[in-house]
Amino acid sequence: MNSNKANKILLSDYKEPAFWVESVDLDFKLSPTNTRVKSKIKFINNPKRSDAPHALELDGRMLKLISAEINGKKLSSDQMTLHSEGLIVSAEYIPQDNFTWTCEVEINPKGNTALEGLYISNGMYCTQCEAQGFRKITYYPDRPDVMALFNVTIDSKHPTLLSNGNKICHGKWQDPWVKPAYLFALVAGDLVSFDDTFTTMSGRKIDLQIYVRDGDQSKCEYAMDALKRSMKWDEEVYKREYDLDLFMIVAVDDFNMGAMENKGLNIFNSKYVLASPETATDRDFELIEGIIAHEYFHNWTGNRITCKNWFQLCLKEGLTVFRDQQFSSDQRSHAVKRIEDVIQLRARQFREDSGPLAHPCRPEKYVEINNFYTSTVYEKGSEIIGMLKLLVGDIRYYKALDLYFNRHDGEACTIEDWIKVFEDSCEIDLTQFKLWYSQSGTPKVTVKEDFNDGIFELTLIQDQNPSTNRKDKLPQVIPIKTGFIGLDGKEILPEIVLNLHNKKQTFQFKINQRPVVSLLRGFSAPVILDRKINIETQTFLFENDSDTFNKWEAGRNISIELLISNINKNPINSKPFLEILSKLIVDKSLDPAYLSLLLTLPSQETIAQTIFDSGNVPDPDEIFLALEDMERRIAKSLINQLTNLYEDLTIHTEYRPDAKSAGQRSLRNTVLKYITRIDGGKTAFQQFKTADNMTEQLSSLGLIISGNIKNSCAKDFYTQWHSDALVIDKWFAIQILSANPSNALNIVKELSSHADFNWRNPNRFRSVIGSFAMSPPAFHMKDGSGYEFVSDWIIKLDQINPQTAARMCGVFETWKRYDKKRQTLITTQLRKIQVSPKLSKDTLEIVNKILV
Repeated sequence: MNSNKANKILLSDYKEPAFWVESVDLDFKLSPTNTRVKSKIKFINNPKRSDAPHALELDGRMLKLISAEINGKKLSSDQMTLHSEGLIVSAEYIPQDNFTWTCEVEINPKGNTALEGLYISNGMYCTQCEAQGFRKITYYPDRPDVMALFNVTIDSKHPTLLSNGNKICHGKWQDPWVKPAYLFALVAGDLVSFDDTFTTMSGRKIDLQIYVRDGDQSKCEYAMDALKRSMKWDEEVYKREYDLDLFMIVAVDDFNMGAMENKGLNIFNSKYVLASPETATDRDFELIEGIIAHEYFHNWTGNRITCKNWFQLCLKEGLTVFRDQQFSSDQRSHAVKRIEDVIQLRARQFREDSGPLAHPCRPEKYVEINNFYTSTVYEKGSEIIGMLKLLVGDIRYYKALDLYFNRHDGEACTIEDWIKVFEDSCEIDLTQFKLWYSQSGTPKVTVKEDFNDGIFELTLIQDQNPSTNRKDKLPQVIPIKTGFIGLDGKEILPEIVLNLHNKKQTFQFKINQRPVVSLLRGFSAPVILDRKINIETQTFLFENDSDTFNKWEAGRNISIELLISNINKNPINSKPFLEILSKLIVDKSLDPAYLSLLLTLPSQETIAQTIFDSGNVPDPDEIFLALEDMERRIAKSLINQLTNLYEDLTIHTEYRPDAKSAGQRSLRNTVLKYITRIDGGKTAFQQFKTADNMTEQLSSLGLIISGNIKNSCAKDFYTQWHSDALVIDKWFAIQILSANPSNALNIVKELSSHADFNWRNPNRFRSVIGSFAMSPPAFHMKDGSGYEFVSDWIIKLDQINPQTAARMCGVFETWKRYDKKRQTLITTQLRKIQVSPKLSKDTLEIVNKILV
């Protein structure tokens, strides 16, 4: 067993620091291997800590201490205790009221391969301080409840020197708003800016700047437009106005995550800033829009009001995800956005909640906080906000948010503070609702129906899915939006939200006919419905349900049932399903993006989980073949309608990334996938040759590869785009994701030896190793060679970038789903990782949990 064991941090152990920080002066003298950082920190006594005298305890990692002073008096080495996680100055040397700490340290940005703290990306200095990166810059109480004013001076020959707040002069920055250290940012490099302005609702002019490398300015226009739309939307919907004179975004090539909301200086993964029609897909444009909005919205929900400790992470992230989902829905399509969000929720968060990595939205303990930037914290956290809004109504929701901003501006808060705002504003008791934050697992709601003498009874029973996290789970508040449909396909009762708050509840309705019930409309709560419903009723809902989500859900359920029946060699009649698809294809009233979703079959992951939930063992190879067969049968049955639709969807005007045009291209590419099953790739090849945008070029390339069509398209694509790193990420990924599973391992091994495979770059690593792990029949090959390949790369990456390596371990979390042979092969690789020398605590924590 690896000796790298770390102590668990417990929520119950939280207490405020002995000293708060009033202000911080930072002076950087940048150098690749020996940057000097001088800090001057004014501490003030925390009157709530009556257990004085207190030592000064500061966090610090990988720092070389040059000197340290208290109130100008130099500290000797025997007056301090240095350790791997920081330093301690004994209480006898610390004034117990107010004092100034000054120190100088030396750090090595070039050697910082973990991409936390201050590091170098292609010659540019940049920072990533959330969650605990600031302690790699200087000694500091690196915790989110310590909020202070920052003044920064940067000494460097680089022409671009940036930090938080307002610019005083070249290399000098002052942030007038208090912030925790995790929001600190610094950038230095040879950059150019793409500039614009925004006028706030109060008439203030804000300068907007996106910093990129020279040559990338032409790819910033959409990001800037998304930023301005985000600022306007936040004013109109939440009445939140930006609070500095300047807002900056910097695009960075080497970045572990998507982006970071540092106050006034957002640092972004380049792939979520840079876009042009030729190099970015519609999905890229959509992600740029959403992530730009997310990070901007953090200015109020995360920066002005932050979390008291990292256990409260879902407070800022769940709320901000909800806000960015609202924004994207308003900008595009509410129906399509909701379905896409639920697809992601089920694929990532439901899987997380049902496996060894399950944890509450507000966890009670952790080893490494970086491992809690999870789908549960983000996506489930957002679903909780959505349920709360549904329960109290729109008017009371926004009234409560006004109170939240007014009451807690400039504070570090808890879930209790958030809940109390709603209780006070809405005059409602949310004690039971708060269980959503403390109980892990996805609730299951069993449905029973009865109709007799004009009374329809709907009985709902909730099961909290007891787990190792907590066995004494209590019933939760579950809002279930419900519709009632008559035999003529029309609504026969008004839509209602059923408030399920007991273990078992029966709802009665007076009605003159037995309705077909449309349950959980809009996916009103993140639960699993256990409802015995035959395929005929599902077909009726697919054809008649007016709720766009449940209409899609019914079609999805039918296709799952058809697929599994074929896998079980007991096929059922697919004719009614195909007849509805035929009608949908010619329905001009449907949003093309929505129709694309209706025509898209469930993922391999969805089928595998459904088979497992039914008590059976999924076979990745059988699932892959069943999906191919069903696509072929749909294509054969509907080829004339599909071909006509494909031609009708041709856009003859200049490329636009707007929702309408993107929806047309999405549907066209979905249709092309079916056509390729019939014409052997002829149409896909033609699209590849004539495409004037990346969406159509990349989609057709994937179909050509998956069809095993012998031509030079992949080579031609590389020749065309070899100098664009973000496009080459796509080139790597599409070859692996589209490869025949029997040959995918050979392909990924070949690509991992390619001259352009820089495994130290997180984007490139994910595009190659991550893509392979996302191909179930390839990753789950019966001989275990896929598992061995991925585990070897995780071990290698962990030595330089523990955060990304730990996240990659999640590909193994569903190992108990598969047959005994595969389980043995997976656990063998997990134990190999577990005992690897010098394994990080990040990766060790995840592997230990998965193996439980």
